[in-house]
Amino acid sequence: MEYPDVNEIVYQNVMRIARSCVVQLKETNNSMNRGRSSIVESASAESILRVFEEMGLRNTRPRRLIAERLAALAANGDDFTTDDLWHELRQDDPQLGRATVFRAVEVLVQRGLLDRVGFADGSHCYRLCGGHAHHHHITCTECRRVVEVGACLPPDVLAAVERATGFTLEGHEVELFGCCADCRARMERS
Repeated sequence: MEYPDVNEIVYQNVMRIARSCVVQLKETNNSMNRGRSSIVESASAESILRVFEEMGLRNTRPRRLIAERLAALAANGDDFTTDDLWHELRQDDPQLGRATVFRAVEVLVQRGLLDRVGFADGSHCYRLCGGHAHHHHITCTECRRVVEVGACLPPDVLAAVERATGFTLEGHEVELFGCCADCRARMERS
């Protein structure tokens, strides 16, 4: 059986989406970013510790420090890297191991409490998205601003990828990069 070129199908569908979903995307993003503040506010140290407990991890002093710091970052809507988090936590506990912080972050990513956000240069940060509706992120290549995006590949594109590759998809991530309006305006002025 001959399958159509997946790249052509993806291209055609992306162009169709781009033409037809601009208004829907703006509405979705506005509601997602309004919803982000309530999700971020609900991330308490106790809720983070509960996730650790559900994963069978003991309530230790390092995990309490991690949970408290993540709750503070969430309350401010701040993104972070694991290295930055580790260095900040070492101010309170110089013995805190780097691996402890990295494992804790990975547990929270696996449980959907944190999202890993990639940048065009290959680096990444984490942010609390709270496991709400499926979404992706677009990041600015200049200032590293992150915006949650509700648009996604349509099911027929994902099905075409499955047919063409013989895989059964279990999930996907779409990384979007670009230059935000503020950075473009700043570049035009200079």
